[in-house]
Amino acid sequence: MTTLGVGHGRVARGSVTEGAARAGLTARGVIYLLVGALALQIAFGGSSEQADRQGALAEIAEKPLGSVMLWALGIGLVGMALWRLSEAVFGAAGPDGREWTKRLASTARFVFYSFVAYSVLAFAAGEESGGGGSSDQQSRDVTARALELPGGQWLVGVAGVGVIVGGGWIGVRALMRSYHKHLRLGEMSRRTRRAVDVTGVVGGVARGLVFAAAGVFAVRAAIEYEPDRAKGLDDTLRSFAESPAGPALLVCVAAGLVLFGLFSFAMARWRRV
Repeated sequence: MTTLGVGHGRVARGSVTEGAARAGLTARGVIYLLVGALALQIAFGGSSEQADRQGALAEIAEKPLGSVMLWALGIGLVGMALWRLSEAVFGAAGPDGREWTKRLASTARFVFYSFVAYSVLAFAAGEESGGGGSSDQQSRDVTARALELPGGQWLVGVAGVGVIVGGGWIGVRALMRSYHKHLRLGEMSRRTRRAVDVTGVVGGVARGLVFAAAGVFAVRAAIEYEPDRAKGLDDTLRSFAESPAGPALLVCVAAGLVLFGLFSFAMARWRRV
């Protein structure tokens, strides 16, 4: 009887975790789709909106039933945070899911998505700042406070290098199709698998490139002791248009972020949880 009860408990926990994970991945997909779409508008000179989470939330708020959509998005991201918390506590799916490195990564993701969920729910509740303002302002404020600490330049510099490495890691894993081990590939047709690979590889590389570029700006802010050199997502994306490649590079990166949004939907459908 006790064993049966434990079994039912595991099944129930698994069902709740799976639902939370799929809701969270869907919410992440919506945000990346909108950020990519806003960046495309900027590339073609048709938008002054922020191409970051705040801009995406503002875009949703202007739509019919926008408030309902914002609350649904925030709840979905709460699901993402809870899924990562369950991985940190009980271990992730897969043979190496209980390793301490995997649990530590899940803990970091739990903290990150908790903040994102809070900012979305705060925006939905009518707080225009959505938990801290635009990503650009947040980056400048955090960098300024960090630079004032003892050894602040080293702290910001190391953090920037960490973001650069993280961006490279994201891009390389996408190119290696490391996400395959998390997907139920047997349930996909050959055509679906190819489509998922396009979104996963191109979207992952674009996402990694954005992270790496933001890290470069953080390192530059540390070297020059200038907090304003740090850039959030919006300013980082706009910097691609100011590169020698011009707006064409921003178009490519923005399209990649849209594809990553679609990839998140695919993960919500076929990911093992």
